[in-house]
Parts: sequence; structure tokens; C-alpha cells
Amino acid sequence: MVYVVTEACVDVQDKSCMQECPADCIFEGGRMTYINPDLCIDCGACVAACPVDAIFYDAELPADQESFIELNERFFAETETPKSGRKAGKISYDVDAIAGLGPRKEA
Repeated sequence: MVYVVTEACVDVQDKSCMQECPADCIFEGGRMTYINPDLCIDCGACVAACPVDAIFYDAELPADQESFIELNERFFAETETPKSGRKAGKISYDVDAIAGLGPRKEA
């Protein structure tokens, strides 16, 4: 895993990160986006594009968000995804921990 999408993305899915990603490695799930670790080229373009600061380099994740490394990996292990996030469109699936979260509270 290189970059990781975290909880701040849940129910936001702005998709600016997808538009900026030159590797097309970001996929839209039911409630959040996920970065395919096998396709990510470690460029960081997605980080600057994210309006909610939901994307972190895996070694710089806040301690309370470290579980999202596994959640991002599980998304790709549990679903069939093409080689392109933008071409995939929305995949109506999230890993159980994301699907089970309550609705996002507005700040």
C-alpha cells in the first residue's frame, strides 16, 4: 500500500482525487473511494486534490486511521475491479466496516 483513503471520505466521494490520478488507481465504492495498491505509482497527486484531507501516505497515517490500510486492501480482495478506476464507474460495494458505519455527520 502506498496511499490510503481514510474515514473522512465516507459519504463524501468528491472524486477530485480520481480526476487527478495519472495511474487511474482510485475506485469508487458504495460510500467511499479506495486506492488500488497494485496500481498506485506513489505520486501523491490525489493528496492535494482531496478536499477533505482523507488521503495519506501509509507511513504517515494518523494512529486512529491505521485500520484503513487493511480496509483499502480488502476492498480489492473482495471485489472484481477492472484495471481502471474511471472506467469502472461506481462499484456498489464497501467492506463491512465501511458499510456498517452510521451516516456521516455534517460539521
